[in-house]
Amino acid sequence: MRVLNKSVWLFLLFLLAFSSAAYALVVHSHHETAALSRFLMWCPGVAALCTCWVLRVPVGTLGWYWPARRFLRLSYFLPLLYAAPVYLFTWLVVPGAFALRSFETRMVVPYGLERWPVLGTFGVALPLLFTITVIGTIVWTIGEELGWRGFLFPRLQDQFGFHGASLISGGIWAVWHYPGLLWADYNAGTNPAFAIGCFTVMVVALAYIMGFLRVRSKSIWPCVLLHATHNTFVQGLFDALTAPVGMAKYITTEFGAGLAVMIICAAILLLTRGRRAQARAMEVPANANAAT
Repeated sequence: MRVLNKSVWLFLLFLLAFSSAAYALVVHSHHETAALSRFLMWCPGVAALCTCWVLRVPVGTLGWYWPARRFLRLSYFLPLLYAAPVYLFTWLVVPGAFALRSFETRMVVPYGLERWPVLGTFGVALPLLFTITVIGTIVWTIGEELGWRGFLFPRLQDQFGFHGASLISGGIWAVWHYPGLLWADYNAGTNPAFAIGCFTVMVVALAYIMGFLRVRSKSIWPCVLLHATHNTFVQGLFDALTAPVGMAKYITTEFGAGLAVMIICAAILLLTRGRRAQARAMEVPANANAAT
């Protein structure tokens, strides 16, 4: 039976040490403030940097290479592609779930544009959300991705292969969120067992997508961007457009069944297409050699 190597154990030890202090406050207050959330998001990154420092691992191995633009485009738009069907379905089948007016009000108040809700929402707030908010969120998601995909995933892949690394890193990623989900307000208010089940499946499926991007691009930046757009579009756009009525909260949010199912589908489609593209790429040299 293979065991985790020393560098992974040291990373997990640092992660536990840094995260415990913040989660103690979260559990004590039953509330995950914005400041604590951002502190927590940098715990994996700091744990990775500390592990590199102790073991004298070059920080350059964490995946700073700038990737091809196609990976960045995929990372930006993928959350829209897997989240939109879930929320459109919910708005159609759950009466009162589509909360456009309250969404517009929430979006325009910070800009003082209450008298022009449509213009303020679609002309000011949403363009800023799709650009500036995503860029701002990257500041925090890079903290997580330095740890999960910059340090942890490649070392797990060396030991357990792609599927093992995706499964293990995804499981650790999910469990790391459990204190806020169980004992604070990082949840949708549904049955805890249901929320944990859906959230865990969603995160592990997303870890497969992140792992695919990390391997194919040789970079953490697509993972950082995907993490940022997922948080921004799911939480800041689709959740805000959805009223928690009837079965809506059991289908939508990161703790509902809809996103879990759709991200599994997205992961399967992405990995299947990736294998086909790799197979075609391997056929070209073979055919060229046969021709000569």
